[in-house]
Amino acid sequence: MAQPPSAPGGLPGVGDVARAAGALAKRLPAQLAPLASLAYNYGWSWALGGDEVFADVDPDRWRVCGHNPVRLLVEADDEALTRAAANEGLIRRAQEVTDRVLHPPAREAELPAGVDERHPVVFVCAEYGIHESLPLYSGGLGVLAGDIVKTASDRRLPMVAVGLLYRYGYLHQRLDVGGWQHEYWTYLDPLRRPLVRLTSGGRPLTVRVQVWGRDVFLYVWRADIGGVPLYLLDSDHPDNDAVGKWITARLYDGSRDVRLAQYVVLGQGTIRMLEAMRVEPGVVHLNEGHAALAVLEMARQAVDAGAGFDQAVARARQGVVFTTHTPLAAGNEAYPGHEVMAAVPDLATRFGVNQERILGLGRTWSEDHAEPVGLTTLSLRLSRHANGVAARHGEVARAMWHPLFPGRSVDQVPISHVTNGVHVPTWLGPLMRELLDRHLGMGWIERSADPDVWAAVDAIPDADLWEARCRQRAALVGYVRGRASGDRLRRGEPLDAVRAAADVFDPFRLTVGFARRLAIYKRLHLLSRDRDRISRLLRDANGMQLVMAGKAHPRDDEAKGAVPGVFELARHGGPQARIVFLENHDLSMGRALASGCDVWVNLPRPPLEASGTSGMKAALNGGLNLSVLDGWWAEGYDGANGWAISGEIDGDHEAQDARHATALLDILEGQVLPLFTDTDSDGIPRRWIAMVRHSLRTLGPFVSSERMVGEYERRAYAKP
Repeated sequence: MAQPPSAPGGLPGVGDVARAAGALAKRLPAQLAPLASLAYNYGWSWALGGDEVFADVDPDRWRVCGHNPVRLLVEADDEALTRAAANEGLIRRAQEVTDRVLHPPAREAELPAGVDERHPVVFVCAEYGIHESLPLYSGGLGVLAGDIVKTASDRRLPMVAVGLLYRYGYLHQRLDVGGWQHEYWTYLDPLRRPLVRLTSGGRPLTVRVQVWGRDVFLYVWRADIGGVPLYLLDSDHPDNDAVGKWITARLYDGSRDVRLAQYVVLGQGTIRMLEAMRVEPGVVHLNEGHAALAVLEMARQAVDAGAGFDQAVARARQGVVFTTHTPLAAGNEAYPGHEVMAAVPDLATRFGVNQERILGLGRTWSEDHAEPVGLTTLSLRLSRHANGVAARHGEVARAMWHPLFPGRSVDQVPISHVTNGVHVPTWLGPLMRELLDRHLGMGWIERSADPDVWAAVDAIPDADLWEARCRQRAALVGYVRGRASGDRLRRGEPLDAVRAAADVFDPFRLTVGFARRLAIYKRLHLLSRDRDRISRLLRDANGMQLVMAGKAHPRDDEAKGAVPGVFELARHGGPQARIVFLENHDLSMGRALASGCDVWVNLPRPPLEASGTSGMKAALNGGLNLSVLDGWWAEGYDGANGWAISGEIDGDHEAQDARHATALLDILEGQVLPLFTDTDSDGIPRRWIAMVRHSLRTLGPFVSSERMVGEYERRAYAKP
C-alpha cells in the first residue's frame, strides 16, 4: 500500500503558485488571506461550500467575473472586502474549505504497478473542462478530461495533466432572431485566472519545438486541480512571430494547418516540457489522438540514449495508453504525408530513417504513400493499451480499426473499453447532495462506485426525495427565466416574447432537457419534426416544458441548421409553449440543467455515440433518462430505470428519423407524462419516485468516475 502526497507540491511550479497567492493575499484583509491560496486551487470548485465562500465575499462581483476567484479577489472593492472580513461565519467557513482543499485527509491508495510519486500518470488532452472560469473546452472530451483529473485528485493517484493554454479559448455563441448561430471569441487573460507561469532561475520556463522549420517557444502555465497540477503550453511568447503566437490562440482553430501545428506543440511539447522539469512518467495516457507525436518524441529520447529506431519505438510504446472517443471520420483527423513533413520537417532525420517509415506508422496500409497519416491510427500503433469509452463503442472501434490488425478476427482487435463516468461532487446538485449525505453515510462519495453504498437509497422517504427534486427543478426554472429573458432581449425580440420566457415556465411542471455539443448525428432536429404534436405537449395543462442548449462548431453549418427549427417550433406553439433554447452553453449552465431536469433526452444516430455522459449527470440528480440505446445507455438501461428508443443501425436515415421521432413522442405522451402527473393526496407521484429511486440505485455506482478511474488504474495504467 502506498500513500502519495495529497497536494501537487513536489512538482515544478509550487513556488510560483505560492508567490502568486502571497501577492494576492497582500491586498486582502488579514482575515481573508487564506482565500488567496484557495483561489489558486480549483479544488474549491467541488469542495462542499467552496462556491458559497467566494460568492459571499461579493455576490454581484462573483457573478460579473464569471465565478473566477482570482479576479473576484482582485476586483472586489474595499467596502466588500471589509464587510466580508467582519463576517465571522464566512471566515470560519473559508478556513474549513481551505483546510479540506489544501490539506485533505489521507486516503489509502493501491497504486498501479509502475506508478508512484516519482513516476506519475501523465494525462495529455487537447481540452479540459475544469470550470467555467477556465474555458479551455468545447464539449464532452474536455469535460471528461476534467472529471478524470478531479477524480485522480480525490483518489490520491499521482498524476500530471498537460494541455494547451488557448488565449481566446473556445467560441462564445449568440443566436439571431431566426436561431442562427454567430460566434465570437474573448481574450483569456491568464494573469486574472487561477494560473501561474512557471519560472526557472527567476525567468519564465520556456520549451522549444519546431513547427514548419521554425522554432516555436512555449511558456508553461500551471493550474492546480486539487492534488493534480495541470500544465498548459502557451505559444503567445515574445520570441515567436505572429503565426507562432497564433498556434495556441483558439481551441480547434478552423485552419487545418493551425490545428496540425497545435498537435505538434501538444505532442512534442509535452515530452520536452517533462524533460525540462525532470518528470519521468510512469505511463502516458493520450486522451484522443491529438498528442500522438508525443510517443515519437519519447522514442527520440530512446534513440538519443543509443537505441535503434525499432527498439526505441517499441520501448516508447510500452509507456503509452490511448483512449479513442469517436467513431466519426471527422473526429479522427488525418493529414497527407507532405503536410505532416512540412509541419515537422526534422521528424525522420532525428531518427536517421526514411520518412516513409515514420509516416507509415500512421497509415492503415503502411506502404500506401497516398494514404493520409491519421492521428488515431498513429496512436493505436504506438500504444500498449487502447480503449473506447463504452462497451458498444469498443465494439464499433474494433470493427472500425480492424484493418490495422491483419490476421485477427474483429473480436481479437486489441481495443477494449472503459465506459466513461462523471465526477460526482462536481455534477451533484446541492439539494440532492444534502439528501444523499444524510442517507448514504459519511464518505459515501469516495465509495460511490460500490453498489452497496447506493442500496441505502431505498430508505429515503418518498416525500424527502420528491422535495429535493422539486426544489432543484424550481432552481432551474428560476435560472431559465432569467437566462431566456436576457437572451431574447439581446436578440431584440418583442417584449411580450421576453415576458413569456419568464412567465410560462412552471416550477411544478415536467421539465425535459437536451443540452449537448451540437453535431448533426446528435439529432436535435427530431424534437421539432412533428411540430403539432409536440406543441400540444408544451401547451397542455398537464404537459411538459422543454429546455435545450448547445454549440455547433463554427464551420458545421449542418449542425447550426437544427436550431432554427427549434425557434420555429417555439413560434408554432405560440406564447404559451414552454420551450427555450439557451445561448452559450457552458459548464455552469450544464450543472444547472443536469440538476433540475426531470427527464434527460439523448437522440444520437446509432452507433455514432461514443459514450454521451450528459445523461449520467442527470441520473446522479434523480433525473430519468430517455435515450437511444447507444453509448453508455446501452449498458446502463435495465428496462425499469428510464426509457429507451431502439439502437438499431439503419442506412435509411430518413426512415429511422421518422421512427425515432415518433417513438420519442409516444414515450413522452404515453408513459412519461402519465407517470409524472399521477400524484396521490399528498401531491407525490409515488410510481415516479419509485423509478427515480431505482435509477439512483442502479446507475449511481455505474456513472461514478470513481468506477471509471479505478478501471483505468487496474486495466490500463498498471505496468504489464
